[in-house]
Amino acid sequence: MAVRTRDRTELAFLVGGLLLVLLVLGFAGVSDLVLEGETQPFDDRVLRALRRADDPSLPVGPAWLRGAALDITALGSASVLGLVVAAIAGFLLLQGLRRMALFVFVASAGGWLLNSLLKALFHRPRPDVVPHLREVMTLSFPSGHAMTSAAVYLTLAALMMRVVDRRATKVYCMSFAMLLAGLVGASRVYLGVHYPTDVLAGWLVGLSWALLCWLVERAIERRTGLSRDVRRGLDA
Repeated sequence: MAVRTRDRTELAFLVGGLLLVLLVLGFAGVSDLVLEGETQPFDDRVLRALRRADDPSLPVGPAWLRGAALDITALGSASVLGLVVAAIAGFLLLQGLRRMALFVFVASAGGWLLNSLLKALFHRPRPDVVPHLREVMTLSFPSGHAMTSAAVYLTLAALMMRVVDRRATKVYCMSFAMLLAGLVGASRVYLGVHYPTDVLAGWLVGLSWALLCWLVERAIERRTGLSRDVRRGLDA
């Protein structure tokens, strides 16, 4: 039994490492195309397709969809994500799980820092093809909302998956986190504040960061028995 568990853990590390490499290569490919300007016609065409032909300031779809997009995009804002991280970290601290609370904070803060560094590196201006439906002040590539929502929600989902036993619950946690990140990214394009390739790049980096954090968490668990500490703290 111990051998099988070790084999499964090593396989998980192998698969996770290979997936991480693929995600990083995907981001490198997208960013290279963006820098060369090859994606610009596609980006512009998608943004125009989401606006009314007679008035580009109005998005396509029913009137309520704009309000829904504004609500959903807020789920990826720094203030909302900060509150989510603070709430989870506070809960973990109250349960005596100081190491896990620190891990959540560092993983989330690292995602925000990485996003700022990448924006400064690529320095892509915001779209000017259609009027923005929400005020923005930062650079465009990669999408910070798409990236940080993916990084934070997927990292928290991975944490939840470590403390539940049922496979259906694990799938639910990760699927809902991916749904949230997907909706946040899509809302940025619908509101005209990001190109589609900005959002795609944000998802790739966010997924990469969350996966890297997951691999680190698993490595720490193997060395310190963190998983047992988590279960003991949550049962307290």
